[in-house]
Amino acid sequence: MVNVFDVNPQKLIERAAKKLAEDKIIEMPSWANFVKTGRHKERPPARKDWWYVRAAAVLRSVYKLGPVGTEKLRTKYGGRQERGYQPEIFRKSGGSIIRKILQQLEKANFIKKVEKGVHKGRVIAPKGKSFLDKTALEILKENGKKQTKSQEVKASQESKTD
Repeated sequence: MVNVFDVNPQKLIERAAKKLAEDKIIEMPSWANFVKTGRHKERPPARKDWWYVRAAAVLRSVYKLGPVGTEKLRTKYGGRQERGYQPEIFRKSGGSIIRKILQQLEKANFIKKVEKGVHKGRVIAPKGKSFLDKTALEILKENGKKQTKSQEVKASQESKTD
């Protein structure tokens, strides 16, 4: 059985983002063209489809990390803020973007809210798991075979040098 861990994450996120946009599973809000993704950024994203890419990345993160909430995802998508002569400092990503994406994915039945003991958050729903696994299978069929970690590292290094 092919799953998310058998393919290159970058390819998976790109393909899933394309599918999310084409199938109108989620919609980009009108204000998304003007906002930064966090206080550590100076400008809004340059890509026109960044909302769908972030949504696919969030969906993969929920798949991977189990019960996950907005705060953990804000930390994951945060970054360093430049402060002139002062040392750089880590800042979390904006919470509104992540919250809206989680709500849209929940509305599409790709994720669901759960409580596991003291942990509560969102986990992948069967429909979301199926969506990501089918996307991974498509990528695997194109490439021909599963990639091991060393092959992925080698392929990413080759693509960076080109």
